[in-house]
Amino acid sequence: MSKGRAEAAAGAPGILLRYLQEQNRPYSAQDVFGNLQREHGLGKAAVVKALEQLAQQGKIKEKTYGKQKIYFADQDQFDMVSDVDLQGLDAKIVALTANVQSLQQSCRHMEAELKELTSALTTPEMQKEIQELKKECAGYTERLRNIKAATNHVTPEEKEQVYRERQRYCKEWRKRKRMATELSDAILEGYPKSKKQFFEEVGIETDEDHNVMLPDP
Repeated sequence: MSKGRAEAAAGAPGILLRYLQEQNRPYSAQDVFGNLQREHGLGKAAVVKALEQLAQQGKIKEKTYGKQKIYFADQDQFDMVSDVDLQGLDAKIVALTANVQSLQQSCRHMEAELKELTSALTTPEMQKEIQELKKECAGYTERLRNIKAATNHVTPEEKEQVYRERQRYCKEWRKRKRMATELSDAILEGYPKSKKQFFEEVGIETDEDHNVMLPDP
């Protein structure tokens, strides 16, 4: 055992006695070890030994529950608390609990506000964004002005005429495609080769060969 660990073990009874009296609640040896090992550098064996020593000396109380031992401060050393005092403590606990809840709510609000402020644009970033938006708006304004000043606008009548012609051409396209399909199907009934080979020999090119689709009517 190192010198530091030995010194910690020697002072363990005093440390544990003071801790149990301050906390005034039951603990297992594992609980005490877990709570104090980092602060005081106590090993588990030293904690167990010190607790058993204190219990044997009558300085703390020991209770066994199954395979586990529980240690707590001797309650006889504390002053008796009256019902009035207990009620006062209960009221204080209620007030402190409400205060804690209020503080927690305030913390949540401040965290949300901080998150919002952190994600918001800074003043220089906002000024830059405004300049970019103004530049973009100016470009749209200029484009709109040029469109309005143009003299080659399509009239509603011209638009309707183009639409009617499109319908007529598409109708004729659909008609001729159907006729060509029916004719090729009739030929292929007695043709010994595949449809693809027939088209290649005759030199027929389909809409699909050129990735062309017939528009919807």
